[in-house]
Amino acid sequence: MSHLKVLLVEDDVEVADALTEGLQQYGWTVDHVSTGAAALGRRECGDIVLLDLNLPDMDGLEVCRGLRAACAVPIIAVTARSDEMDKVLGLRLGADDYIVKPYRLQELLARMAAVMRRTAGTQPPPAEAADPVLVRGRLTIDPDRRTVLLDGRPVPLTRKEYELLVLLAGAPGRVFLREQLLDAVWDQRWTGSSRTLDTHVAALRRKLGSTKWISTTRGVGFSFHPQPAPR
Repeated sequence: MSHLKVLLVEDDVEVADALTEGLQQYGWTVDHVSTGAAALGRRECGDIVLLDLNLPDMDGLEVCRGLRAACAVPIIAVTARSDEMDKVLGLRLGADDYIVKPYRLQELLARMAAVMRRTAGTQPPPAEAADPVLVRGRLTIDPDRRTVLLDGRPVPLTRKEYELLVLLAGAPGRVFLREQLLDAVWDQRWTGSSRTLDTHVAALRRKLGSTKWISTTRGVGFSFHPQPAPR
């Protein structure tokens, strides 16, 4: 792995210093930045990107998407987030692998080697393959363009409303726990007092024109149900 370069996006200085030292011992050259803006401002991404999703200035998933659009090199999301749906969303937005803190350096090195072997000599997959368009009844969600159409007309959503809708619509009929949705979309554990999730669900129902799109399982969570065109 000598002479290879890694772009490390990590805001925790102690973690970054320790990881940089460890990687350098194995022959890596490390380019460290601490913000999403700095990462997206790099002219090149080196040979691989290690991306912490918990950044101070931007949502790490948005940084992942931006880096994937600009670079063909492998991206490994390195984060304390462990929710399954968060992993799925990260992979859909362009990450090649996902490792959860805390981890051992040897495991990280093995994963880096594996994704580089897997992607060697290949081009990134077409956007349609990585981010398939979701058609749910009258609703069309295009992850590549981050657009939502209802009966062919655009539905203006905030970033969090969009991410919440993508998670719910990705598994129609499945009841997502409130804790799962908060952890995946807002990166916070449910405390029983926040109304953030309820507010966003209400906004989605209003913008989609019906409460039937998203059902409430009282005391548990929410589920998505595609609605057919009216007869």
